[in-house]
Amino acid sequence: MYAAVGAMAMPLDFKYKNVLQRGRPKHNKYDDFYRKHPPMDRVRWAKIFAPFDALDGFDEAVGAKLVQYEERRDLSECEKEELDQKLSTLQTLTYNGRVARQNKPAVAVKYFSPCTDIHSEWYGRGGTYKTLTSTVKRVDREKLYLADTDIPLEDIVEIA
Repeated sequence: MYAAVGAMAMPLDFKYKNVLQRGRPKHNKYDDFYRKHPPMDRVRWAKIFAPFDALDGFDEAVGAKLVQYEERRDLSECEKEELDQKLSTLQTLTYNGRVARQNKPAVAVKYFSPCTDIHSEWYGRGGTYKTLTSTVKRVDREKLYLADTDIPLEDIVEIA
């Protein structure tokens, strides 16, 4: 009743048995089909079957778990005085736009960046310490304005 073809049993009265037994069609390079449908190169073929991100945001969620958070540390009085002195120096170097453009003071600022991942256990109670090197645009009572970003003064730990 059944004939074995490959790994699958096929009924003897299978309608397309002869087509299946012939195998894949072979075309020579100069027939019409080959010219209209040339074989796809390996690079394009691989892109079709390349893996994709099936779960949107999954990679970001896993990456967020790899961040090492810590609690904010308090500065000593000596560190606070040294930081205030450096901030006042930067303020005199950037007291208006023209002077800031003339001086272009470059600094490396180490600051505390609070955890912004609401699903993390560290949200609201911890963060990471980052270092940013940039030029200072200006300093006021609340923030240090750099070319790239603005940093609240209470988050700054060190200025070099």
